[in-house]
Amino acid sequence: MIIGNGGIALELAYEIEGCEVIWAIKDKAIGNTFFDAGAAEFLTSKLISEKSEAKIVHKRTRYTTEGRKKEARSKSKADNVGSALGPDWHEGLNLKGTKQFSRKIHIETMCEVKKIYSQDEFRILKKKSFTFPGDHKSVTTDTEIWPVYVELTNEKIYGCDFIVSATGVTPNVEPFLHGNSFDLGEDGGLKVDDHMHTSLPDVYAAGDICTTSWQLSPVWQQMRLWTQARQMGWYAAKCMAAESSGDSIDMDFSFELFAHVTKFFNYKVVLLGKYNAQGLGSDHELMLRCTKGQEYIKVVMQNGRMMGAVLIGETDLEETFENLILNQMNLSSYGEDLLDPNIDIEDYFD
Repeated sequence: MIIGNGGIALELAYEIEGCEVIWAIKDKAIGNTFFDAGAAEFLTSKLISEKSEAKIVHKRTRYTTEGRKKEARSKSKADNVGSALGPDWHEGLNLKGTKQFSRKIHIETMCEVKKIYSQDEFRILKKKSFTFPGDHKSVTTDTEIWPVYVELTNEKIYGCDFIVSATGVTPNVEPFLHGNSFDLGEDGGLKVDDHMHTSLPDVYAAGDICTTSWQLSPVWQQMRLWTQARQMGWYAAKCMAAESSGDSIDMDFSFELFAHVTKFFNYKVVLLGKYNAQGLGSDHELMLRCTKGQEYIKVVMQNGRMMGAVLIGETDLEETFENLILNQMNLSSYGEDLLDPNIDIEDYFD
């Protein structure tokens, strides 16, 4: 069972093969953090596909720990808090089960975990669990004995071998609060200014632990993602070096436009600007282009200007859209031709 609807849950749901997977999400559609219902529908068709396919190549700098040993890992305490998983967390893991199918996933929407039972607790309480919902059979009582059982808020109970909780990020500020007086943001992170300073002198914060408190660009927002943590880390280091040498430093360009590139369900995914119309209220328009099995393109427009975009698949439009969002060119005259597949807008705006 996978619990959660963020990036880790999305990756895991696709990467696991040869297993029956129950996926419990609190939203109406998968990937609610990143996508609207239309994009979720586009991706879901790939998720339920029985066909196994070659993984797309995703070029990116990779980071490993030099000389890491299994002995050191096994001796580490269970309560130690590690770093974020990052984009390559499942590399090297064997996520194939023993069944002779590619994927078999059942999604339980609009629910959360109510209670988890051990095998003994479940037997004593004499509760009943459901079998894995098949394609053409109704849900029946499960006679198999499982190591652990999960009761959902929709009153369904499923037995499973393994539970993965992938329910998001909370700023881990607790180790730093005792004896200090940090200013905290509404989400519990350490408040930082435009040079990544916290409220205490000579103390900087970056990544998941911090909450941005400067005047943000109209097309940038903070999200606790590995890409943003890396950008903040680089920028914080530059700010520290500049301060120690008495130099001034401008705000890093990466905070001008929100941009996140990743891979879901073997599709390249690019999120730009206010890709889900964050903070725009009802004062915006959406333009869509979708080719089933190939690409999904959504553009967020406000007053004739591009404010954000979601690009799924090999669209080759990310650089063009990035420039159109940054320069805030008035695109009213182009209308829906902007997404006409017969017009090479990449070349047109070059």
